[in-house]
Amino acid sequence: MSDLVLAAASGSGLTSILMIVVLFGLMYFMMIRPQRKAQEKKKEMMGGMQPGDTIVTIGGLHGVINRIDQQAQTVELDIEGVYLTFDLRAIGRVVKKGATAPTTTQDDAGTDSSSGVESAEEANHITDSEAADSANDDKTGK
Repeated sequence: MSDLVLAAASGSGLTSILMIVVLFGLMYFMMIRPQRKAQEKKKEMMGGMQPGDTIVTIGGLHGVINRIDQQAQTVELDIEGVYLTFDLRAIGRVVKKGATAPTTTQDDAGTDSSSGVESAEEANHITDSEAADSANDDKTGK
């Protein structure tokens, strides 16, 4: 009878060890492996960046790479004529390789076709004929 109890106890220990091994295997495939794949993908993306690529920072700022300094681990971005320097770690993703951001089209009224809002250029722009009309109105006292 005591041999039967010892056999059951030793089988229980083997089962416990097997369950722990299975648990670590699941943890590896569910947590560690996908994280490593994401790290490899980000490393590949960072290695493939070149000046002229359109990127988005982790803060959501869109810009075009002007210069990359591998020694200082920084990247200089051109954001509509404003040049900002960021750490390479601040790059969230590469949007387009070697292309600029898409531009919106304007209809005849000078409004953005997607939102119906007047563009900044049209809002601040006075044509020569409008300036001449304004000058004539001032002279005539209107």
